Amino acid sequence: MSGPAGRRPPLVAERRHAKAPAKGGRRTSGRAGGGSGRGSGGGRRRAGRSRAIWPVRLVVGTVRLVWRALWALGWRLAVMTGLVIGLATLYFYVQLPPLGQIIDARTRGSVTMLDRDGKVFAWRGETFGGTITADSVSPHLKNAIVATEDKRFYRHFGISPRGIAGAIRINLSEGRGPFEGNGGSTITQQVAKLICLGVPYDPAQWKSEADYEADCRVSSIWRKLKEVPFAFAMEARYGKDNILTLYLNRAYLGAGARGFEAAAQRYFGKSAREVNPAEAAMLAGLLKAPSRYAPTADLQRAQDRAAVVLGLMHDQGYLTDSQYSLALANPAQLSKAAEARAGGYFADWVMETGPAFLTQDTTEDVIIRTTLDQSIQKKAEEALQYVFDTKVKKDSKAQAAIVVMSADGAVRAMVGGRQTKVAGAFNRATQALRQTGSTFKPFVYAAALDLGYTMNALVEDAPITIDVPGSGPWSPKNYTPEYRGYITLTDALAYSVNTATVRVSQAVGLEAVRQVAEQFGLTSDLADGPALALGVSESTLIDMTGAYAGILNGGSAVRPYGLVELRLRGDDTVLMGQTGGMQERVISEQAARQLVYMMTQVVERGTGRRARLEGREVAGKTGTTQGARDAWFIGFTAHYVTGVWMGNDDNTPLTGVTGGGLPAEIWHEVMARIEADEPPAPLPMIRPEDLPGATWPGQTSQAGGLPQPQPQRPRKPKRDPVGEALIDILGAILGRR
Repeated sequence: MSGPAGRRPPLVAERRHAKAPAKGGRRTSGRAGGGSGRGSGGGRRRAGRSRAIWPVRLVVGTVRLVWRALWALGWRLAVMTGLVIGLATLYFYVQLPPLGQIIDARTRGSVTMLDRDGKVFAWRGETFGGTITADSVSPHLKNAIVATEDKRFYRHFGISPRGIAGAIRINLSEGRGPFEGNGGSTITQQVAKLICLGVPYDPAQWKSEADYEADCRVSSIWRKLKEVPFAFAMEARYGKDNILTLYLNRAYLGAGARGFEAAAQRYFGKSAREVNPAEAAMLAGLLKAPSRYAPTADLQRAQDRAAVVLGLMHDQGYLTDSQYSLALANPAQLSKAAEARAGGYFADWVMETGPAFLTQDTTEDVIIRTTLDQSIQKKAEEALQYVFDTKVKKDSKAQAAIVVMSADGAVRAMVGGRQTKVAGAFNRATQALRQTGSTFKPFVYAAALDLGYTMNALVEDAPITIDVPGSGPWSPKNYTPEYRGYITLTDALAYSVNTATVRVSQAVGLEAVRQVAEQFGLTSDLADGPALALGVSESTLIDMTGAYAGILNGGSAVRPYGLVELRLRGDDTVLMGQTGGMQERVISEQAARQLVYMMTQVVERGTGRRARLEGREVAGKTGTTQGARDAWFIGFTAHYVTGVWMGNDDNTPLTGVTGGGLPAEIWHEVMARIEADEPPAPLPMIRPEDLPGATWPGQTSQAGGLPQPQPQRPRKPKRDPVGEALIDILGAILGRR
């Protein structure tokens, strides 16, 4: 078809869906223009949208780029970290020793002491009770440890990220650094610390094992990082139960106990295999702070801590409601030995008397059987406490010491000071050298009786002056101003008459007195001048008590001892036997029996009357040094010899105290308690009327008031012939034949 003028019309696309014309109107010829306008507006909108989207695309693109970079870096770092940890784990794994080599890695041994009945009463060093395992230990103890220290122990691989995160949160909330305080360590990590990340103890590097362990416990970021592969290595090498076994045996639990077996024995007198829930909770509670929560330090505090542990066990399903209630109602109690902590001074003394390589410096676990009687020890401590509570001023600084022994020198009890629950303290019974005062006088009379004088011999109580070469005249005085004239040797000792005692010492010779005292065991330097007779020399309480034991046993010296036998744990071979006991005879038995009677009169009617025991024979002697710096009473019954000393550590005078006062009262309190368990028994003595050919008062010699000795004079063993000659010459000068 063609249009006007023969032209073809333009080709137009067919519209399949034409828009309906506007209502009430017609299509106009401007449609193309209108369409053109709409197209222009859409372009502007598309351009605006493009301008708005490009920053978003830029950000998204940047994030994607950064993420891809971080991902690429992250997985590479993760791989590298994993590789490093894996290699470090392998390194530690191949270096870990067999389990048996690190169960007990102490560099020093321990000493366990048994009393006379074979019961444990004291420990020295870090004791190791023997190996226990996760399978053999009480299930209650195993559960208590896991509940308290690492409740996810059996579900992690050595470290607990949740535990570490929780510890950091707690530390920050309490104002500490993230790694200060709580560490979030698992049991595996704690064992890693206990074995010092595999670093062995080197004496050349550390001053002591304590310094080594303190260094191992120092927490730092680097050490925390090292713990990770080490923990993984331990888990791979040993497994869970063996790691727990290490923990059970290596943990320090206070009071010198290394491992739970030693701690259970120390505190409860039983094996860790046998502890009940309350005891298990107390032991597990020690892990937090062994010294603070040790039941021997504060039982109530330990019980309170155990209650917390019981709560954790109950919450985690290890205890039923009834078990939990029963354990709370019946908290763990110390064994009698642990509660008493008996014989601290005694144990220290035994450690000093044995060879160092088997006691103080031992590398083995040693068992020592001793002479201690825990019942007597407790009674001595209670008696001392009673006297100081009831008869001594509250602010008094005075100290006291007590020694109880048998006649053969076996020490049954020892108190070295007012504070009895101690170890390693100054022991006034064995370490304090003090003037003996009148407690020395029995040795003056022992020398006279051994030379043939009798208890009925007379000696003058009157003023006396002796010229001491280099010092001038010396005139001793009595405690009381009056003089009695001629009195028997018995009365001279009973009333502790100084002038009469000096006369006796001059008659028998100072060398004879010195020899008797030394042979009875007074080994410290004895004075040279005439004041020797009045006790100006120094001695320890244990030596003085041992010397009196020689009088009781009939005149033979004794060496006080506490060690009966020493052997290694698990070995029946005795490495060392008894260290003391009966020694050689010093004076004749007859002289000793007379002296015993003379000393009974000290208690019956003399200066020691406060020591009397109703219905029992008692012999003893009081002593008070110049200025009342020391006060003594030493005496005995048929069963035991007991010595008591009182004084101030700084050697200042006591106020209103003499040997016949508080020391005699302490002695009475001690022996009244001890003798209550013993049947009455007579003392081995000779009475005045039993002496054949006795010299009675009034039958005095012409020289010095001393009678002639009996015809047959006992001989002392090992007496110096020169000394004998001097004694004979002095005796002749003073009227003896």
